[in-house]
Amino acid sequence: MFEDWVERQIREAAERGAFDNLPGAGKPLRLRYPDDPDWWVRSKIEDEHLDAVLPAPLTLRRAKQDILATLADVRDEATARAIIADLNDRIRAAMAAPQSGPPIVVGLLDAEETIAAWRASKSS
Repeated sequence: MFEDWVERQIREAAERGAFDNLPGAGKPLRLRYPDDPDWWVRSKIEDEHLDAVLPAPLTLRRAKQDILATLADVRDEATARAIIADLNDRIRAAMAAPQSGPPIVVGLLDAEETIAAWRASKSS
């Protein structure tokens, strides 16, 4: 069996006991975003407070993804609609602005669909 350099380093470290008694050893991972294939990226961004260095379209994509969490404490529909409209306005402005690097497409929120999901979250 061929063992590459990385595998050998890991095996030797394990034999030395370098992985013994690590915090969380033998416990399941507590993933904050278990259904997100990029869970580790999102976790790293939060842990390191890297939101400020993200390109605007990525920040907007994240805001769009987290809209129901943003609306969780909103009590009236007019405020919820204003928050959705504000996010859509920021998305439109970002689409109109010149972008550096590869294009990052962020679609607008469907206000009625989002309001329906918000209502459903309030009734449960």
